[in-house]
Amino acid sequence: MKFNKYKTVYITVLLTCILSACSKIDDYRKEYMSNGSIIYTGKMDSVHVLSGRNRVMITGLFTSDPNIVKYRVFWNGWQDSTEASVKRTSGVDTAKIIISNLPEGQMSFEIKTYDIAGNSSIGVYETASVFGDLYQSSIVNRGIEDASMQEDGSALISWADVNSAAGVLNMEITYPDSNDVIHDTLINAKITGQTTELPAYKLGSPFSYKTAYLPAPNSIDTFSTSFQSHTVKADVTKLYLSNTGPNFQHASFDGRWGVLAAPWITNAAAMNKDGGVNGGYTSDSRWGSAGMINWETWGNTPVTDGKIYQPTNLPLPAGNYTITFHYYSEIQSNSSVYCIVAAGNSGIPSLINISSSLGYTLLYNGAPVGKTSPNLDEVRSFSFTLASPQIVSIGFLGNLVGNGNPGNYFVIEYIKLIQN
Repeated sequence: MKFNKYKTVYITVLLTCILSACSKIDDYRKEYMSNGSIIYTGKMDSVHVLSGRNRVMITGLFTSDPNIVKYRVFWNGWQDSTEASVKRTSGVDTAKIIISNLPEGQMSFEIKTYDIAGNSSIGVYETASVFGDLYQSSIVNRGIEDASMQEDGSALISWADVNSAAGVLNMEITYPDSNDVIHDTLINAKITGQTTELPAYKLGSPFSYKTAYLPAPNSIDTFSTSFQSHTVKADVTKLYLSNTGPNFQHASFDGRWGVLAAPWITNAAAMNKDGGVNGGYTSDSRWGSAGMINWETWGNTPVTDGKIYQPTNLPLPAGNYTITFHYYSEIQSNSSVYCIVAAGNSGIPSLINISSSLGYTLLYNGAPVGKTSPNLDEVRSFSFTLASPQIVSIGFLGNLVGNGNPGNYFVIEYIKLIQN
């Protein structure tokens, strides 16, 4: 009897719950479905948001639901939106819309489709980066490891390697050829080991280049740096100097000693041979060359403030330069020889004013470590920079004592001017 009583109570409670749930469902239907069931249109498929410069392009496909007549894109937390109409065909149709005037940064978008009755699809959500001035300010021209003239008259550029994520797309180069024709060429970027050859390059002239970047793999816009000038490392000696060796030419000659031929200028203090008639040149042979710049002070023939120099025949363009020369020397610690570059065509300074020069180097004086003789055979280089185009004078300054054994002696096989 007790069991039947509990069973009756349980059934009563269960029926009450069922009736209550049905009542709630009826209330929901009255409130939300009084006008019929909710209808959703087919959503856009294969949606992509492509990044750009303060804009994006949204693409997608309509593969179903022929009743779609438009779609709408929402962004900025639904505060902004735009829409485009759709004309459906029997096949797959494509959507494409560009949204401009967007702020730089990461943005979220929602895309919905609509039929003629205003029924919408569920939203499709996508995010994309928008690029602008901040990105533009962050990009720089691709680095150049080296740019040098080649023996065939071309210029060879060796590009610095770049990270694959950097987005370097190409390099645009403008350059003059040997006939003064300006070329504009576009070089597709490789990540590593890339070189570019510019044929028939005009010696002594710079080229200009800029670098294009793709900020994202699917970006619809590229960003470019400004054009930047770059010099080509070249031996420009013959453009600006003459009689630079090997086999220097002489103006006067006694069979061994002489004076260098023009455009070299030799001051009286440099003429330490033949009673002040010759000096600064010798016919001595070394390295297969005969005819070299030289001072020798054996026989008590000192050189005090001796100068041998020549001005460039044209102004050098602004830029960086290197002087290179091959020499052999026996210069004692009581003497010195400098190679000097000075501004203007009036010569090179004396030792007391050497700091006024554009650049200089001291040929070794005194014995190298571990040697009993100061003999030195090497190629020496030094650099200087011009902020503006100008003529410069290049030469040698000597102060060499004549007494003592051994005395002082040096020879120059050649001198070169390199534009960096």
